[in-house]
Amino acid sequence: MPNNNNIYPSKARAWGTVTILMMAYVLSFVDRQILNLLVGPIRRDLMISDTQMSLLMGLSFALFYTVCGIPLGRLADTRSRRGLIAFGILFWSAATAACGLARLYWQFLICRIGVGVGEAALSPAAYSLIADSFPAERRATAISVYSMGVYLGSGFAFLFGGLVIKLVSAQGDVLLPVLGEVRPWQLIFLALGAAGVLFNLLLLAIREPARHGAGAGIAVPLLEVGRYLRANKRTVLCHNFGFAGLAFAGYGSAAWVPTFFIRTYGWDAGQVGIVYGGIMAIFGCLGVVFGGRLADWIARRGSSDANMRVGLYAALGALPFVLAFPVMESAQWAAILVAPAVFFLSMPFGVAPAAIQEIMPNSMRGQASAIYLFVITLIGLGIGPTAVAVMTDYVFGDDMSLRYSLMIVTSIAVLFSVLLLSLSLKPYRDSVVHLQQWAIRAT
Repeated sequence: MPNNNNIYPSKARAWGTVTILMMAYVLSFVDRQILNLLVGPIRRDLMISDTQMSLLMGLSFALFYTVCGIPLGRLADTRSRRGLIAFGILFWSAATAACGLARLYWQFLICRIGVGVGEAALSPAAYSLIADSFPAERRATAISVYSMGVYLGSGFAFLFGGLVIKLVSAQGDVLLPVLGEVRPWQLIFLALGAAGVLFNLLLLAIREPARHGAGAGIAVPLLEVGRYLRANKRTVLCHNFGFAGLAFAGYGSAAWVPTFFIRTYGWDAGQVGIVYGGIMAIFGCLGVVFGGRLADWIARRGSSDANMRVGLYAALGALPFVLAFPVMESAQWAAILVAPAVFFLSMPFGVAPAAIQEIMPNSMRGQASAIYLFVITLIGLGIGPTAVAVMTDYVFGDDMSLRYSLMIVTSIAVLFSVLLLSLSLKPYRDSVVHLQQWAIRAT
């Protein structure tokens, strides 16, 4: 029997590709999440409310990230994936630097839209590159390692942001050549934009692997993609919206937990950055890699729905902790309970995209991944932070009620995920069989 592993790149090259792509993902999440630690100074300088701030954190970014992701996902199925990623990094880095030049709210809003447009190029192309670099039995782990970038990036954003705020704020405003006087928070965005431009040189080390699997190398018309998705609509709907509920809880809490510690327990931004940044980096990475390893272990024992099962286990595990941590009387207990909440909410970030690769032909993976990212980003990042802010501003009408907004919004979202992911298992197994039948007909 032929060894299918021989058609993939060597282990060293494959893991080298994953490492560089993961570093790009780290950079994207630093640019995306640094805003969550800078709520106070940005609100003060732009004179805006929590709800307006949440639009900068989520909807302005997510709306254009999702809309642009679908055509960029189609390009990932037919064009150079490395080139697409390089373009995206340059675009979002320029937009991040532009955030540091914003003086008015609408200017900042437009710049955040630009960050979303650029970052939309990364993940569909990265998922496709990784899927063509590893056989199926190692794919969930590989995509989970790439997905560590979510938590390394978020953790680094809080750690880096907290330290820089402490150092730079002590010196006050900074005078830069050409740009003139800038606030400490503006300097952070300018530095991140410059770092992204330099990072692009690392992409030269990536080689495009050959495309593998059913439909590899075939340019599939959009109508055919639509027909395939409709034939698997129960799987796609339960998968996308089930994981979107967990993203809603994850992004909603990540956006407001730093402010929760500042308002509820009187911590400063530097203290929050170190504690919450460390929790995100350590427990987020442990969770996402554990989820991938668990899914591969279950799959090796014959379960074709392993990725979906791990998503369900993650939702069940997260529920008690998202209910408990916001109402703790002490900051120490809140921080302790945030750690397992982050662990469980991070588990699906590798297995969810891996599940898509297992039910889609190669020529549709980028587009299906883009649709998945459309749903989880629009719901999770686009609506999650705003839902928490709207409940604080308009239901409770009190900044100090943020803890109750966090508890209510995140727990409802996780319960929603438990329901949909439990309903997804049988349809997903049917979709695995459907792909095998499609491959036979296509040959």
